[in-house]
Amino acid sequence: MKRQIIILVFILVNISVQLYSQDNTSQKQLIIRCDDIGMSHSVNMAIKEVIDLGIPISTSVMFSCPWYQEAVNILKDKDHVSVGIHLTLNAEWQNYRWGPVLGKEAVPSLVNNNGYFFPSRKTFHDNNPTLADVESELRAQIERALSTGLKIDYMDYHMGTAVDKIEHRKIVENLADEYGLAISRYFGEVDVKNLYSDPVESKTDSLVSIFKEIKDAQISLLVIHVGIDTPELRAMIDMNSFGMKEMSKHRNAELNALSSPLFKYLVKTNNVELVNYSDLISSFTLKEMKRPNLSGY
Repeated sequence: MKRQIIILVFILVNISVQLYSQDNTSQKQLIIRCDDIGMSHSVNMAIKEVIDLGIPISTSVMFSCPWYQEAVNILKDKDHVSVGIHLTLNAEWQNYRWGPVLGKEAVPSLVNNNGYFFPSRKTFHDNNPTLADVESELRAQIERALSTGLKIDYMDYHMGTAVDKIEHRKIVENLADEYGLAISRYFGEVDVKNLYSDPVESKTDSLVSIFKEIKDAQISLLVIHVGIDTPELRAMIDMNSFGMKEMSKHRNAELNALSSPLFKYLVKTNNVELVNYSDLISSFTLKEMKRPNLSGY
């Protein structure tokens, strides 16, 4: 009888462990990736507000932009923030332009006559960029990032240009392997609906539909673009026809949505664990990264 009881207890404990393990692996996980830090002072201050919320986030720096050094200072000693490189080959804003880290003479096929990046993927490709110039500039952006002393975990890609063509994507993958960096979307992350194209007044309400997309045993990715509606940001006009009008208001509305009590409520009530790329790297090996089907932004 005693032996039977011991066996029964062992079985029950084993079942409990298995159930716990199943629940643990079925945890809903969400990565919040804040793009474009370093682009402007307004964007830097907005992402600082997100960082000050204390939630785990990932944020990717535009190291070719004038405000990247302020971004570096904001990101120092922030253990809950995973820092990435926003590989940049475009400069889309009228009257506010930037060019390559290496300068126009070093990578002439990447720039216009004034030494600025082109505003879109189409105009970039129309100038027939050489693979050598693309690799040299992306490498320079990585080297600049590493020289800041920040712990760099991953890379992603501004406007999708750096991975738009297979030959460019291979360059990014080779650089990631060389420098031991992750690439966003290479861990099987599933993109949820972003907020950018939603009306300004309804972005916070849109969080409800976004959280409905987050499934068990899935790593979901929410890419956001925040900013503060200041004169600086209002002066930045997208030169692309597909660009968002009143961009500064849209970015400020995304900041408000992420900072809202509704966001905290949805995380709690939907049993969602917020993670960042540093967490993923700890859970997987970089050798487990796989090329996704879609590039995304």
